Amino acid sequence: MASVVGLLEERELAARQRMESLREAAERILAELAAAESDWERWVIARERVGQVLSAPCGQEMPTVPEDKHSGQAEPAPVRTPAVGSVVPVRREGLDVSALAPDYQRIVNLLADHQRSAAGEAMGCQEMAAVLGLEVVAAKVEGVRSKAKRLVERGWLAERVPGRFSIAGGPGGGS
Repeated sequence: MASVVGLLEERELAARQRMESLREAAERILAELAAAESDWERWVIARERVGQVLSAPCGQEMPTVPEDKHSGQAEPAPVRTPAVGSVVPVRREGLDVSALAPDYQRIVNLLADHQRSAAGEAMGCQEMAAVLGLEVVAAKVEGVRSKAKRLVERGWLAERVPGRFSIAGGPGGGS
């Protein structure tokens, strides 16, 4: 007769192996998703460029970036507002929350406000969904969780405790 502790250890081992297998599959899928997002982004840029070329009158050169009269250098291109569904950029020096799509901005701003008012406490996805005014049902909470995880992957948020999110330190904002 097997011991109860031995049976529990076997079940624990099986559960851990399943968890690790699923984690590896998730990491592989996330890597594939990142590659697909990058590919999609390049196609969007290509379509926009072709649209610009086709919309210019025949024989006319494409407009160049105007030079700054004082420095002789080209003026920076105007910053475009990110659209819903756009790719979340990796956080880096000089990039602020305005580079994110509106849903992601709301999450980052919510956590920044919460951290300032709650002495740095992290938030769970159900709490975030409620504060964002979403119905606290599985689909909405999972949507928030998915966005928060993506923000963690790109360096905007930190997940020091599983399922609890806070603003990541470093470039672009936060503590």
